Amino acid sequence: MTAYHRYGIYVVPEGAFYRAGSAWLGWDSVTGQPLAQPALDGLPRPVADMTAKPRKYGLHGTVKPPFRLADGTTEAGLRSAVAETCARLSAVEVPALSVRRLGGFVAVVPTEPCPQLAEMAGPVVKGLDAFRAPPTEAELAKRRKSGLTPRQEALLAKWGYPYVLDEFRFHITLTGKLGSEAAPVAARLHAHFAPVLPQPFRVGSLCLMGEDEAGRFHLLHRYTLSG
Repeated sequence: MTAYHRYGIYVVPEGAFYRAGSAWLGWDSVTGQPLAQPALDGLPRPVADMTAKPRKYGLHGTVKPPFRLADGTTEAGLRSAVAETCARLSAVEVPALSVRRLGGFVAVVPTEPCPQLAEMAGPVVKGLDAFRAPPTEAELAKRRKSGLTPRQEALLAKWGYPYVLDEFRFHITLTGKLGSEAAPVAARLHAHFAPVLPQPFRVGSLCLMGEDEAGRFHLLHRYTLSG
């Protein structure tokens, strides 16, 4: 069994959206292979530059952010716990998706708020936390660089990440930080992805992901939400 540095629980789309999104990022987390990226006109900088940061994660929406295994836990135990958790959770249907600017980057997000996504994510964050090693001081400092609210600081201290539970906002990242270029890139990518965005988008599974020595994430197993 390959040793992975970190693990995460993600929503990983399937079908045409997954194929187009993986090509855009240049990494297929299902096959573990790099992909040729599309040449799109109307963009302010090369695709490879805009996607450098999110590439290693593959096309995904984070549910439980990446974590190192806690002492005394194993990947096999984590796999079993994820299976048990997903067996208790129900699928979520998001009525519509859009490509939008999210802060300084571009992401695919629900067109309208979908509280059912947070209701699904909460038990995953809490129920699997025994497997998460505490973050290092360097990891905490990195999270705090963006400037956290008191609530986000409390979530960071409790769960190792500031954007969980009531601060959770589901998104599928398409670019790194672009600053003022984010808005025109979002408009261009909305046109690019519109033909393949599933409407509605059904979240019927969660995926256990592992980070390899090169820092790239691989799909280890897809678990059906069968509750």
